[in-house]
Amino acid sequence: MESPRLSDASTPAESCSPICTDTPTTQPSDVFDDDLDQLLRHFPVEDQYILVTGGLGFIGSHTTLELLKANYNVIVIDNLSNSFQDVFDRINFLASKFHEEKGTRMPSLHLHAHNYQDTAALRNLLEQYKLPSRWGTPKSKIIGVIHFAAHKAVEESIRKPLKYYANNVSGMIDFAETLGDFGIKTFIFSSSATVYGTLATSGLPLKEELCVHKEEVVKDHNGVERTVQPGCTGITNPYGRTKWICETILADLAASDPEWTVVALRYFNPIGCDSSGLLGEDPRQVPTNLLPVVVKVMTGQYQELQMFGNDWDTEDGTAVRDFIHVTDLARGHIAALNTANEGKLTENFRTFNLGTGRGHSVLEVVNTMESVSSSSIPRKAAGRRRGDVGSCVAIATRSQEELQWKTERTLRDACESICNFLDVRGLSS
Repeated sequence: MESPRLSDASTPAESCSPICTDTPTTQPSDVFDDDLDQLLRHFPVEDQYILVTGGLGFIGSHTTLELLKANYNVIVIDNLSNSFQDVFDRINFLASKFHEEKGTRMPSLHLHAHNYQDTAALRNLLEQYKLPSRWGTPKSKIIGVIHFAAHKAVEESIRKPLKYYANNVSGMIDFAETLGDFGIKTFIFSSSATVYGTLATSGLPLKEELCVHKEEVVKDHNGVERTVQPGCTGITNPYGRTKWICETILADLAASDPEWTVVALRYFNPIGCDSSGLLGEDPRQVPTNLLPVVVKVMTGQYQELQMFGNDWDTEDGTAVRDFIHVTDLARGHIAALNTANEGKLTENFRTFNLGTGRGHSVLEVVNTMESVSSSSIPRKAAGRRRGDVGSCVAIATRSQEELQWKTERTLRDACESICNFLDVRGLSS
């Protein structure tokens, strides 16, 4: 595989800026299994692009791969602060192999290795994809944006709140404004279940209507209508507040300009790896999520796993989360993008939970990983971390009904894919 070329500038035709690999564009074709045909039913025409910020991170890399499999041409912006450039090469390799096996042509893939907050670099990039407009209204070959780029560690956000507000909130405001200047107004936002705050431990099912940005009339399980007022409850950390604030800003933007179409996807707990074993959760920075820490223990980099809190109000005392396989999550983004571009959203700002609807405790996850790997994972009980909640499980009915999306993979599937990732990298014990 050739290494990405280096250049000072690029065009969509040359596609080398500042780090870039270019592959031919493609005509639409059916490339997924039959059970995914409906989910990925809308393929873009040649010379249309999706812009993905943070596209080499854990979720971003898997989503970029799934976009390419679905025949989308992809432009990635990633400053490599928490990812590695060779992830780009792996995505390119896997997508090329996929299309070769299917007998279809590989879409184009571009990497721009700069911060999404670098407005000058961003404007230079977007200029290359401008379309002529007779009436002066800006138009672009970029038909949608998926925005992953953000700081995401709960504990760090408590220690360094200004870092999180500057990058996650101020950065997104400038980013959205620049996109609007170029007529790019389809925006898929990477939100989080942290917006539900302490509602997660209230015993209420975590439905989107618990956190809304304008007055809404909803129906309960008995079909009785009630009015929900805008607001959130008990967000426990600055990271979660940045996500809520960004949702609010985007909701206001969509309300002010009907040309905007915005989807906020509230993730629960993504885990697992691509089935190839070439993509996984491999952050450059110190991991804080459960499974990457478990992997550090399994590979001997950490002596033991600290289980934060064994006195939660759960069956075994450890925290309960809704763990969703990252490939299912990635395909949720494509479902949201398709629905938005087809004009099938019920309103031009819409929130969706992406989760399985099933909760698993931390202890259950560790036990499953031990079973799959046939190895023991040393652990010890530790105190609760600031900002954590005891339980957080999705109700994903809205996503299933409006996005025609559902999860397909289990906790065990995710653990098996992580072990495969370790085997491929030669790190298994």
